[in-house]
Formats: sequence, structure tokens, C-alpha cells
Amino acid sequence: MVQATETESRKLLGRLRDALAEEGKGQERLDHITRLIADSMRTEVCSIYLFRDEKTLELCATEGLRAEAVHQTRMRVGEGLVGRVAKNSRPINSANAPQEPGFRFMPETGEEVYSSFLGVPIQRLGQKLGVLVVQSKTARSFSDDEIYALEVVAMVLAEMTELGAFLGDSDALAPLHQRPAMFRGSVGQEGSAAGHVLLHDPRVVISRPIADDPDAELDRLHTALDQLRLSVDQLLNAERIGGGEQVQVLEAYRMFANSKGWMRRMEEDIARGLSAEAAVEKEQSLARARLDQVNDLYLRERLHDLNDLSNRLLRILTGQGRDTGNDRPDDPILVATNIGPGELLEYGRSLKGVVLEEGSVGSHAAVIARAWAIPLVVNAKGIVAEALNRDPILVDGDQGMVHLRPDETITAAFADKLAMQTKAQERYASIRKLPAQTKCGTVITMEMNAGLMADLPNLSSSGAEGVGLFRTELQFLARNKVPRRGDLAQLYAKVMDAADGKRVVFRTLDIGSDKVLPYMKPTEEPNPALGWRAIRVGLDKPGVMRMQLQALIRAAAGRPLHVMFPFIAQLDEFVEARDLLFRELDRERHLGHVLPADVKVGAMLETPSMAFSPKAFFEMADFISIGGNDLKQFFFAADRENERVRRRYDTLNVSFLSLIRTIVERCAESGTPLSFCGEDAGRPIEALCFAALGLRTLSMRAASIGPVKHLLRNSDLSEIRAVIEEVSERGEQSVRPAIMECLGKQA
Repeated sequence: MVQATETESRKLLGRLRDALAEEGKGQERLDHITRLIADSMRTEVCSIYLFRDEKTLELCATEGLRAEAVHQTRMRVGEGLVGRVAKNSRPINSANAPQEPGFRFMPETGEEVYSSFLGVPIQRLGQKLGVLVVQSKTARSFSDDEIYALEVVAMVLAEMTELGAFLGDSDALAPLHQRPAMFRGSVGQEGSAAGHVLLHDPRVVISRPIADDPDAELDRLHTALDQLRLSVDQLLNAERIGGGEQVQVLEAYRMFANSKGWMRRMEEDIARGLSAEAAVEKEQSLARARLDQVNDLYLRERLHDLNDLSNRLLRILTGQGRDTGNDRPDDPILVATNIGPGELLEYGRSLKGVVLEEGSVGSHAAVIARAWAIPLVVNAKGIVAEALNRDPILVDGDQGMVHLRPDETITAAFADKLAMQTKAQERYASIRKLPAQTKCGTVITMEMNAGLMADLPNLSSSGAEGVGLFRTELQFLARNKVPRRGDLAQLYAKVMDAADGKRVVFRTLDIGSDKVLPYMKPTEEPNPALGWRAIRVGLDKPGVMRMQLQALIRAAAGRPLHVMFPFIAQLDEFVEARDLLFRELDRERHLGHVLPADVKVGAMLETPSMAFSPKAFFEMADFISIGGNDLKQFFFAADRENERVRRRYDTLNVSFLSLIRTIVERCAESGTPLSFCGEDAGRPIEALCFAALGLRTLSMRAASIGPVKHLLRNSDLSEIRAVIEEVSERGEQSVRPAIMECLGKQA
């Protein structure tokens, strides 16, 4: 019985291939295909619904329903049985369709009340294209083999839709990847950029989804799988020799590569008439559809593994690697599902922007994008499936919006915005060498954040007076094994050389939470941001911290050294970390190495607990830097990577500013130098308020120094301080509206 069904399936696919090869318009091909499917499935009705936009399906072809309904009948995703198939990306098989929940009778199609209904999604690698439906008057449930056969046909339709086989006048038949598209994501890094798409993983194009010779296709599949397994085994053996922590990931890869179930399903697809690469992609599309429905983190990771493995297998079968032969655009904007720090760094600073379908505002990519001062948008769902290499693209990092293949109106408006930004930067360049001195005579020290050697040229060009935060974790994140002490010492020495005598504050390794080293075994934690991270890791496993401190001491080689410990939550953590540094200084002295001329030991104040820590903390610390990003999320109990909650809470909330004022006062009591480091330091309005509260040093990304300095030089802190106090006394929630009104009057 199965063999007979497979033969019928091959016959149908053969007839489909012939129909697609015939000359004719897209509508004629669709009409012909519905007749072929209805005949093969022995049903009275076959209909093809395609998306005209992301929320609306349109009847594009039918055999058995009224022809006048074609391109007239539409439904929303989730509406009726067809809409449910589209929404859930799963087949619906019913012997009594009218009794199914949500059934919708469409009288305009002239349909009778058909009892049986089978609908399967038309999808390709997570991209929903439409729904394929067969209906029959006879009340019957379709067999598993019939469902499977229709899924195979739907997969071929998806491939042919991708290749433009069904172009027509309707929006639902418009060419894919040619229409303007807008994606709304989350702000990873502010800024705007216009350029052309550079896909991190260009799509594999399957030009031959149907094959005549199943035996030959099986041979191709088995040969490619053998090559895939060999490559995975080689990677696994290399990691074992090097002691890498990626062994578990590669073990999962090997498990899937040797999965009999995966192999059997692809062999069945080939037996029904698909080519080897089409069989792989069919299974990959089903896995991607399941991925969208799964919330369990472990299962999602396993489905990601299967997706990655399928990509590898497809590239072996088609010979299409990441290097597609297309020249890299002169103004590349990288588009990817997600990307690691090492891979991103390989692209270099020529990137104009980055757009990720996943990712987070605190991801490694975001850290590097900030260091490069290029716009980054994360969580731009669907863009990888829609974008093609060299497509024109506009990235609005300020609003978290991406315009792909924009129309002339959007392009013109965006060009005006970029021109205004260019004029502003020219204005900021004129004050680069001038101090950030307010109208009331207060001078604010402006420092920059960095994490890469490539950032250091910005030290002089931006007008920064030093590096208030050098993130040392990027050198660890960008490698597949722990860097050597000598390499780190050379790097830190080059950083000090580039600073040319200006202060550089080195923050020790801040890992954990969202920053997991590639060679570090991840720990399962219910809330990683509040878990085993930063100084907690360093004190529990001091080997790496000791090595890093030794590298810093040797890099200083007679120059001043500023070391800052991250994520201090109580006094004893700072005492222990500080003692560890002094022990390493003693050790280096005994070894005869040149010691730093002066050592300043500071802490990042990122937890509300430290604002109320014992006086000894403020007296012991040589300097303190407010880590605004973490402090704000812990103060408001709002995850800064969660868009639903992070935007609810304003930095200029009176309560948060009261906390900042408390920290300023406590540092003043002990004479401890205090700075503010974080995204908010680089936002002019926020920076102005911090200065009004008494902060005299701000550290931010280099590109923000100009705008912040410009506002400070044109403001009187006493006026801003008076507004803050007045709003606080009135019991209002935020000072922002009053500050904006005050600045408006000054303009």
C-alpha cells in the first residue's frame, strides 16, 4: 500500500514538473496544478491560498470552487480552518469539517458543504507562504500517506513560489523578495545607516525540487551525509584534543547526523519524488515550524542544532557555500539570524550596521556594535527569509526599525535624516578640543567606553579625556579557547600605548548572564542576570582572574594602572577581589617584574545594595563607577532585554534619580571619585541631569561625546537642579517633561 502511494506521489510530482515547465502565466500554472492535485487525490476540490500580506490569505487558484471567487475570497490568519492551518503551521485533517471549531462557510465560492477537509501549510524554512487544501463530499479522514503526499506537494509549491513560478497581477502573486518590507525590532544600538544587505548565511536556492531517479538521489543523500558526519567527527576530535567546551554541542550535531529517524524521513521524501536537497529542506522546514511553537529552552536548542545541521547538508548537496560569488557591497549592512562575537569581528569595521532576527540588547553583538558606533536592530523577526544579498536597506537604530527595499518616499525621508545627523556631527567636531564646561562654570570630564583596540583611535578624534571603561571580556568572547597571559599583557600594553598617558580603567572579566564564553560550560540558571556572573565567577574560580591581573600588572610596566571589579554586591566581595590584586602585586615584585607606578582599585556600583553599603566600602575604593545599565534593571526589577518591561521605566524617574543622588552624596562624604558609565551617560538629557545631581565624570560610547558635550556647554546646572527638586517636591513620577520644557525655553 505504501509503495503504491509512493508511486502515485512520484507520478503527481512528475506531472507537476511538466506543468511548471510549460509556457504560460503564473495563474495558468496554478489553475493547472489544482486540477492535477484534485485528480491525483481523488477529491472534488483543491484550492491554493497564498499570503497577500503577513495577516491575510487570498484564494489564488481552485478546482471545484467558483472561479469568480479567485482573488476575491480572503481571510485573516487564524480565521476558519484554512486560517488555523496558516497560524499554527500544522495540517488539519477532518472527516466532518463543518463541525470543527472555527469552521467558516464561504458562500461566495459557491461551495457545497464538503464534509472532508485536509489543509497543509505551504512554507519554506520558517517563512509562511500559504495553505494547500483538498476537500471532498464523502465524509472520510485522509490517511497518513495522503497527508504526507500533500505535504510533499506543498513543499514543491513553496520552492516554485520562491523561484517565481506563479507571478501574476494580484498582491498574493507578486514577486517575492521584490516588494518593500518594514520590520520592527528592538534597539540594540542607536544610529542610522543606509546600505545594501550582506547576508551572513545566504539562502540555499533549490532549482530542482523534483527528481526522476530515486536511487540516484538516495546515493547523493548518503554520500553527502557521509561527508557531513566526517566533518562533524573531525570537529569533535579537534575539540576533544583542545579540551574545548563545545564538545556537547558537537555531540548533539553527531547525534542528529546519525539519526535513523531523520534519515528515514528524507529517504521517504525521495521515494515520493523529491530531490535529495528538497528532501532535506522539507524536513528542515518542518523543524523550523516546530521551533516557532516550542517554548522549552532545551528543545529549542536541539531544533536549532537540527536546523544548523540541515544547512550544512544543503550546502554540501548544492555546492552553495557562504561565499556565493557576489562581491561584497561597498556599504554592507549585515543581516543574520544571530551571530557570535568572533564571527562579527571577522567582518571588520567596514560594516555600516547590523540587523539580527534574534539577539538581545545586552548580547555580544550589541557590545561590539556599540564599540564600533554602528546601528544595531535585534529581534527583527522574518528579515532573514525576506532579504537577499545586495538588497537596499535602511536601518533606524533609534527607533528599532528596518526598511528593506524601501520606496522613494521612505528613502527621501531617510536621506534627510542622515543629512541632519551629518550636519550635527560637523557641529560637534568644532567643540572636540573644548572642555565640557557648563554655563555655570562646572567642568564635566568626558570619557569613552571601549573594548577593542580598534576603538582607541576614537580617543582623540572624539574628544574623550580617557577610557572610563575598557571591557576586557571581548578578548575572551572572540576566541575559542582561553587567551594566554602573554597575549593579554601585549594587548593591554598596546591599549595603554594608544591612550598616550590618558587614564584607562580596565574592568576585569565580566562574564555570565548573556555573556557565555564559547569554551565555558553554560550553567542552567532560572535567572542568569541575577546568577553566577562577573565577580562571583572570578572569586569562585580565581585562576582566570589571577592570570588577567598578572597580565594587567605586566602591561603597565611602570605606568599607572586602574583596575575595576564588576558586579560587586557586598563589601566582602570587593575586599576579597582587592586583596587578590595586592597578592598578585606582591608576587610580581618577588619575581622581579616592573610594577605599576601607581595602582587605583575601583568597583562598579551596579546593585542597589552597594548604595547602602558600609562606609568602609566608599573609603576603601579608590574610585567608583555607576554601572547604569544593570543598576536600573535591578532597581526597577525590569529585565533590560525584555522589550515589554524595559521601556516602562524612565531613567529620569524621581525614585531612580534619588538613588543616584544618594550615591553621589556618599561618595562626596568619603572623597571618592565617582563616574557614571552606561548607555544613559551617552544620552544628552540624562547626562545633563546626572551632572546636575553632582556627577563630574561621564563615560559613554565615543559617538555620544559630541552631543552630550554640546548640551552641557549650553546649559546651566543650577537651573536643571532646581527643576529636578521642584518636580520631586510636587510628587511627580518623572522629571523628563519638566526638563524638556525648561530646555525648550532656553532654545
